[in-house]
Amino acid sequence: MSKHDGAGVSRRRFIQYTAVTGASAAVALNSPLGGEGTAQAGAAAPSFAAFARPDAAVRPRFRWWWPDGLVDPAEIRREIDQIAAAGFGGAEIVAVHHSIRDKSVLDPEGHGWGTAAWNAGVEAALDQARKRGITVDLTIGPAWPAAVPTITPDSPAAVQELAHGSATVNGGETYRGPVPEPAAAAEDDVTVRHLVAVHAVRIDTANSTRTETGLARDSFTDLTGTVQDGRIEWTAPGDGSWVLLSYWRRGSGQRPESGPHSAPDCTVVDHFSPAGTEAVIDFWESKLLTKRIRTLLKQAGGTLFEDSIELETQALNWTPNLPEEFARRRGYSLWPYLPVIVQLKEKTLYSYEPEITRQARHDFWLTVSDLFNEHHFTALTTWAHSLGLEFRAQPYGLQTDAIETAAIIDVPEGESLGFKNLDDYRVLAGGRDMGGRKILSCEAGAYQGGAYNTTWNKLLRTMGGAYAAGLNQTVLHGFSYATAPGVAWPGFAGFTPYNGGIGYAESWGPRQPTWRHAPDIAAYLGRVHQVMQSGTNRVDIAVFRQKGYTKTGIGAGWFTGTGVPLGWTHQFISAATLELPSATVKDGRLNPKGPAYKAVFVEGDRFSSQDRTIPVRAAEKLLKLTKAGLPIVFLGDWSAATVPGVPKAGRSSGCAPSSPSCSPSPRSASSPPTPRCPARWPSWAWSPTSSTPRAPPCSTGTASPATSTTTTCATASTPKRSSPPWPPSTTRSPSRAPTGAPCRSASTPGRARPSGSPSTPRTATR
Repeated sequence: MSKHDGAGVSRRRFIQYTAVTGASAAVALNSPLGGEGTAQAGAAAPSFAAFARPDAAVRPRFRWWWPDGLVDPAEIRREIDQIAAAGFGGAEIVAVHHSIRDKSVLDPEGHGWGTAAWNAGVEAALDQARKRGITVDLTIGPAWPAAVPTITPDSPAAVQELAHGSATVNGGETYRGPVPEPAAAAEDDVTVRHLVAVHAVRIDTANSTRTETGLARDSFTDLTGTVQDGRIEWTAPGDGSWVLLSYWRRGSGQRPESGPHSAPDCTVVDHFSPAGTEAVIDFWESKLLTKRIRTLLKQAGGTLFEDSIELETQALNWTPNLPEEFARRRGYSLWPYLPVIVQLKEKTLYSYEPEITRQARHDFWLTVSDLFNEHHFTALTTWAHSLGLEFRAQPYGLQTDAIETAAIIDVPEGESLGFKNLDDYRVLAGGRDMGGRKILSCEAGAYQGGAYNTTWNKLLRTMGGAYAAGLNQTVLHGFSYATAPGVAWPGFAGFTPYNGGIGYAESWGPRQPTWRHAPDIAAYLGRVHQVMQSGTNRVDIAVFRQKGYTKTGIGAGWFTGTGVPLGWTHQFISAATLELPSATVKDGRLNPKGPAYKAVFVEGDRFSSQDRTIPVRAAEKLLKLTKAGLPIVFLGDWSAATVPGVPKAGRSSGCAPSSPSCSPSPRSASSPPTPRCPARWPSWAWSPTSSTPRAPPCSTGTASPATSTTTTCATASTPKRSSPPWPPSTTRSPSRAPTGAPCRSASTPGRARPSGSPSTPRTATR
């Protein structure tokens, strides 16, 4: 390092400084050391003194496991002192006691979650945190998912499911009897159900898959109106066999993990309706937010937190108003497509033609995602603000747009246990940065079988990679309350023992043999967080994802496997983030006040057979952005692009650019018809070709399918942009490649996909 490197920082001073305060100090000395791919100076860099002793706001935190409200306020204060003395910035209180099998010893009625005893503990924690200069986060319910004890599984505000029943009827035969019973049995506490529809569809084996029975879409028959007193009589037409389907709405009966946590036990709320969110808010306002706690929250409160969205059902996730919302948002009726959407044990059972089946399922989960974000995440974020808190959540577990959610809530959070690679973090980081948020948090170190054997070295190695993907806050999993009735040495631990064996995560605290090193670890992580939260994050590429799933391990074509080693950085965006105010272009950069992406990369839907799909609104927005000077990269042949959803009657899924049906429509309406491409696609694109450049894939000419792994940079005649940004140098300068020059280290679309990754996210239980 010369005397000019680091803006005058000598090699000797650099070595001395990093030796005293940790290797991360190198980044904070001067922002140019990090280049354009790191946090740029949008805010003042930390001073030497502040860097040596980071503020509590940037220090790591603990997930703090309580045996519900069976806690001593004096012990709570002592443990706040222990956390603060070890250099941590706060703790997140959560009722977790998977290690205790006999829950009666915890006295759910007198000391359960939400009781006066619970509130006394929370008050003590907040008050002592205020004195020690740290903060306390509160979990939205006991364990997870969000639940309250003021509703039952039969309540309108409870989490819902749609269970189906079926019977096969041969052509010419008559079915006479009760409507088919649900294939999935109801939970014991569910006593109310509602028959919402009865349909008949002819079996068509031409549409069958390895695991699904094929159906003829044009044979769909609605028999709901013929049901009388729970019975139906129907004669199948003579052309083949038919399946008679019934659909029952009922509560799923889901309770929060490892309960009961109260008496009566809590019931998980409907996450897709205003009623479910109102049940949460009403319970907090009436039972948890005492006058003293409200005051303390404004003084020492941090965030309101919601753990991963594990809405478990043997049927289909549902909400009472879903059919009406679907019709309003998608522009057509859900009922004819319900046979190919309904599930049993997380598996679909029937299929129409492959394309229409994928389109219908896309529209269903898009509607669920819309309701989830509007009625749950947006509403809870607004309410948290009214308490002086921010809202932090792990917004994944369903087939919903976690990228959009990360732009809505204040603090999106991932997890080291369930996230399969760094791209899972980059999904949330893209939403965070497009939404103008600052923090990407992580539930850190939840190792299976890790209790009392996890080393700090293992934790640091785990988190180091995640910081490279945009993470800038850690919540260690976790710190256990001291004791509980009947626990053995060395004391209560939230997850150990677990089903008779060693449970999840370390139980950090003074009883842990390496606790004496905690202050050093906390200070180091605090410095990392401080640097990562300073300035503005800069990223090279925004990868457009048709479905904003995370916790899948599915990366981006070319960039994940080849681009990252070459020095590229990337995040993920979705159609919803293109509607945000930040989605503007200046000097060829998308979101210039944020990541300042150099280009948008568009590939086929990696969760749907690499389909070349893009919503109309997103296509029109990309066209607008590229006209403003933003390069757009298309991987593969996009000459016949379609919309992801079901086309309206009488219209094909693709259309000529001049067709009137190509006009944009509001995203909430999600018009099914879409052009194959806008009137003019971006000014240039990367496309696999045999050897020579060609026009962009959505040009008026005919594009041939990819036949080679050689990639060339092609250009078109749009002003101010003759060629794409070239792979970055070490200083991230936006150098250019000659027109038509081969791009380095290009690969086929499938190269970057990790092996063994699921096609859709699945829920997981810790």
